[in-house]
Amino acid sequence: MSHAAPIAIVLAAGKGTRMGGDLPKVLFEAAGKPLVCWVLDALAAAGVQDRIVVVGYRADMVERALAGSPGVSFALQREQHGTGDAVAAAADAIRARLAGEPADSRRPVVIVCGDSPMLRPESVTGLLQEFSSRDASCLLGTAVTDDPSGLGRIVRDGNGRFTRIVEQKDATLEERGIREVNMSTYVFEARDLLESLASLRPDNAAGEYYITDCHGMLLAAGKVVDAIPCLDASETLSVNTPEQLAAVAEAILRR
Repeated sequence: MSHAAPIAIVLAAGKGTRMGGDLPKVLFEAAGKPLVCWVLDALAAAGVQDRIVVVGYRADMVERALAGSPGVSFALQREQHGTGDAVAAAADAIRARLAGEPADSRRPVVIVCGDSPMLRPESVTGLLQEFSSRDASCLLGTAVTDDPSGLGRIVRDGNGRFTRIVEQKDATLEERGIREVNMSTYVFEARDLLESLASLRPDNAAGEYYITDCHGMLLAAGKVVDAIPCLDASETLSVNTPEQLAAVAEAILRR
């Protein structure tokens, strides 16, 4: 079984309504560089050169800002209907890259958020190394943090095996005490990703398609899905408000 070069999908379609102004969130700058550029650079440093940026709000502005970036292409999410819908916008591009590859090849697809500038190359490398060493359909990159508030918790069974992600608003008091958190950083086997995306349904209060539902579908199908605590707690810093942008800029400068 061969392992093809990894592809990345960078989710960068959101407006960032709490940021103020009409600039796409991923183009706000931290320490002199747009948020999405920190993410793209971390991926490149981890050896992921083929990077698909999913654009939506002010797509033209994001594409202009990244024009000429080697290995960067774009997929358009016409309307924002959740993370699963955003990843699905890149499905045709993934299929095109799989065309002609042997049926038993395993192509890793890294999925990250474009507003997480603290992402470290070594975290992506660690996740890819774990993927290549086991027959997994999906690996989640997680972090263990002293302050998990607001983040999805990683629930494991009595043997330590990953079972699900529970969002804070749905978590029991006991689950809220879990310190291992979901970082929205994943590696999927490309064909398993496409298959699970095709089965996604918006069966939730928001009526949206969630990429995290793919994990449950793959587990139910008997595929290997696991959570790997290979990310640093500093990487939990993402940007939704001007205050968080300032905190991230300071953290980048410290690092």
